[in-house]
Formats: sequence, structure tokens, C-alpha cells
Amino acid sequence: MDDIDSLKRSIGAALLMARERAGLTQADVSSMSGLASAMYGRIERGQMLPSVPTLHRLCMALRISASALLGLSSPRDLAAAAPEPPMSPQLARLARLLRMLSPGELRCLGALALDIRRRKNLVPAPSD
Repeated sequence: MDDIDSLKRSIGAALLMARERAGLTQADVSSMSGLASAMYGRIERGQMLPSVPTLHRLCMALRISASALLGLSSPRDLAAAAPEPPMSPQLARLARLLRMLSPGELRCLGALALDIRRRKNLVPAPSD
């Protein structure tokens, strides 16, 4: 039983470190991985062991290897697990909202974002 409890705590600590490194809240990670916030909180606190599919989703959401999350690699590997800069919480929320839009709504939003960027940077509009 101690081995299981130790594994729960180890995974929870690794999740906490990865989440903080990414600048995300528990709600952000739970939403990105499709978990209920309460369930993610229990896993991160070391009170619950995630299933293999849940572990995979958490690795994908936090951009961390399963070996780092399971404690099979050194803690330094956990700190350096993200090859690209972490997504800000605001960008993560926007990405979740974008996934709910239709293709037409995405095109419209893309055109709006491009127009905002052009106005801000005074980038000339393409000639049609």
C-alpha cells in the first residue's frame, strides 16, 4: 500500500510542478485534459491515482513526458520537459473557446484578429 501512496504523491507533485511551470491553474489543466476540476485536484494532491488514459491526457495537456510524470526520470527532466514556451492561461482559455467555433466563425475571428494586428502594427492590407 505504501508503494501506491508514494506513487500518488509523486505524480501529484510532478503535476503541480509542471502546472506551475506552465503558468496554469488547476481549472485550466482539468479543462484541457477533460477532467472534472475536483478530480484533477485530488490527483494533484496525491489522493488519487489517474488511469492510463487520464495520465496520457495530462501529459499532453502539460507537455510533459510520462516518464517524468511517473518519476522514472530525474526532477531536472521535469523542469525542462517543455521544449516550447508554455501557453499563458489566457491563451489556453482562448484555445479552448476556439475549439468550439464552426469553420465559418473561425474564419471570421481570424479576419478580425488580422485586422487588429494590422491596425496596431500599421501593417498594410494585402492588395486583392
